[in-house]
Amino acid sequence: MFKNRDYTLRYLGNSDVELILPNHKVVHNEPLIDQTTFSVLVWNIFKQKRANCIHILEQYANQAKLILLQEAQTTPQLLNFISEHNKLADHVPAYCFNEIFAGVMTITDSAPSKILSFREKEPFIRVPKSALITVYPIKNSTQQLLVANIHAINFSIGVKIYRQQMYMLLNYIKQHNGPVILAGDFNAWSRQRLNLLYHLVRSIKLKPVNFAIDIRKRFLGRPLDFVFYRGLKLDAAKIIDTAASDHNPLFVNFKLDLNLPT
Repeated sequence: MFKNRDYTLRYLGNSDVELILPNHKVVHNEPLIDQTTFSVLVWNIFKQKRANCIHILEQYANQAKLILLQEAQTTPQLLNFISEHNKLADHVPAYCFNEIFAGVMTITDSAPSKILSFREKEPFIRVPKSALITVYPIKNSTQQLLVANIHAINFSIGVKIYRQQMYMLLNYIKQHNGPVILAGDFNAWSRQRLNLLYHLVRSIKLKPVNFAIDIRKRFLGRPLDFVFYRGLKLDAAKIIDTAASDHNPLFVNFKLDLNLPT
């Protein structure tokens, strides 16, 4: 299966897992965004190794219109959460171990109108990192919301592979005419990586979400997790202080304003 780079696994309620290939046809197209404000939870969930991680998801299941996870593993506990809350989860596995898939996962209430999956191998350890672009209809609008969920390359000398992974996403974001959210664990732990990240997002007119109390996971003094956006108004942003992962979740509330330039 992993020879095909461009696939996603979809989990929906009590249904069997579905393999989504690049030519996937959208059958049902319900708007995900149906009101002027909506919230997004972004979290590297640390492979669900720690107690209470599912409890955190339970707390925000009804508040967050989008849940963007990194290092999500298809454990029975996470799949039960998806099923019990009647959520839809699109998962791009980076690797599989003991029949458990691990990678980025975007959890929502309805299916995207478009889906693109990406994998990039770590140069040294050769274990891939994954990323996912999903596009969602907005009620009473011809525009759609593009959401990019990324777990960036970590172990590399220089930024060549890091830049390559970013370019794969940014090329699609650049072409999108509508609101955009780009979020995840960017592993921007060096000055070179952080400078490149800010340069690239500025080049496609994305703005960073800033946090009044910034307790994001840091390495070498630099934050790893980010939310970038355009074509939306930032309403509120906070970081959830928890020991349920080695990263703290980011919780961001946006206002929809389709008059903003995209």
